[in-house]
Amino acid sequence: MKVLSYTITVLFFSLIFVSCQKKKVSKKPNIIYILADDLGYGELGCYGQQRIETPNIDQLAKAGMSFTQHYSGAPVCAPSRAVLLTGKHLGHSPVRGNDEWAERGEVWNYRAMINDQKLEGQRPLPENEITIGKLLQQAGYTTGIVGKWGLGAPNTCGEPSKQGFDFFYGYNCQRQAHTYYPVHLYKNNRRVYLKNDTIEPNKLLESKADPYDINSYKNFMLKDYAPDLMFDELLNFVEENKGNPFFMYWAAPMPHVPLQAPKKWVDYYVEKFGEEEPYLGEDRYFPTRYPKATYAAMVSYFDEQIGILVNQLKELGLYDNTLIIFTSDNGATYNGGTNSEWFNSGGIFNAAYGRGKGFLYEGGIRVPMIAVWKDKIDAGSSNDHISSFYDVLPTLCDIAEMKTPQDVDGLSFLPTLLGEEQKAHEFLYWEFAEYDGQVAVRMGDWKVTIQKALTNKPSYELYNLIEDPRELNNLAESHPEIMKKAQEIMIHEHKISYNKKWHLPLLGD
Repeated sequence: MKVLSYTITVLFFSLIFVSCQKKKVSKKPNIIYILADDLGYGELGCYGQQRIETPNIDQLAKAGMSFTQHYSGAPVCAPSRAVLLTGKHLGHSPVRGNDEWAERGEVWNYRAMINDQKLEGQRPLPENEITIGKLLQQAGYTTGIVGKWGLGAPNTCGEPSKQGFDFFYGYNCQRQAHTYYPVHLYKNNRRVYLKNDTIEPNKLLESKADPYDINSYKNFMLKDYAPDLMFDELLNFVEENKGNPFFMYWAAPMPHVPLQAPKKWVDYYVEKFGEEEPYLGEDRYFPTRYPKATYAAMVSYFDEQIGILVNQLKELGLYDNTLIIFTSDNGATYNGGTNSEWFNSGGIFNAAYGRGKGFLYEGGIRVPMIAVWKDKIDAGSSNDHISSFYDVLPTLCDIAEMKTPQDVDGLSFLPTLLGEEQKAHEFLYWEFAEYDGQVAVRMGDWKVTIQKALTNKPSYELYNLIEDPRELNNLAESHPEIMKKAQEIMIHEHKISYNKKWHLPLLGD
């Protein structure tokens, strides 16, 4: 009897120990980081949008915290994503622009890329780069990315599996993402061929086609719609990893052009907006019979997917222990048939060409950000903490109880999420050697930019963002002391890049 009693006692306390251990492990939250592509600051209902409906994203805002002064890593795709994953601003980031690695050959030839994998992808992140994925793997997370990568071609050190991701499904190459009906996607390191014929990006209507006849556009709507397939893989990833802490980086390609959306949503907005003029492809990408309706359809389709994901988390009992962050990689675009002015895509900021995507004005880099974490983040709250993509890595390190690498530029905004005292940035910094070269510094309410930095006549500009959020009144001449301080920051924060494409002689290169 004593032996039996002793056995029962040991078993009882063992069960308690295991239970406690499970409870301890379960406290480590799942993390889902949702990155829209080219979604403007004003394109969500919760940020003031009047024409496009985003009820599920708006619900995230009601359940969590909306940031009013959050910034992307860069004004275009690849460098913004590099800043996000490395925690380094554009003065230190290994990737500082969209570099298609053209010395390999016909990298812009879509058919050639299909036939030769060596032409796909962008110049890679370095092999030894520390990324969010690598750090979270060390913290015990299963890591996945679904969507658009753009940070390293197949079979290079930059592909997702070598940068900290256990699972990948989507576009390796951002040029391949110039169609939503590609011939192939990637699952981990191998191609997955789809039931689509080859349609080269920028293909136009047949010469005799009637641009007002919807049937003239049928060749641009094929069988396998990539966002459907990627979303299915995302849901499968969540289902398969429900018993372990996971990090899902959902790098959605929407609403980046081309304008291609499910018929259900296009029809919805055609009925809502009424008749409109077709877009014939004169400003790149594919022609579209109903450009405004199709653009809105892409955003609402994406919003619908987010609602499905949230419901899945709730059904699996994961929602309460999952941090969801939603944002965009840069400001609204200006081409391919989008109409940022009609949608007021920049919200209170100007998102037209020269002020939106591609430029270091607010319309190009100020982005919406929403964070939801039940019982941790105050529901329906708004916060004006000044933050950037390079703050995400230290934030997630804090959440995962990992030490933040010393060479990152970000500050954890976990205290802001939890309603605690938050350390503020002394400044935020960007540099971008495209569109004639640009540099920008934000210091408190002040924003200094240098436009046309690669020309003989650079433009030095200073704006008070609280009084002048649209950056209309240049105060550079009246505040030389602020300009001097900003230029000192620029020189100090700039480290010469190995890639001559990203050199800025104005900063000493």
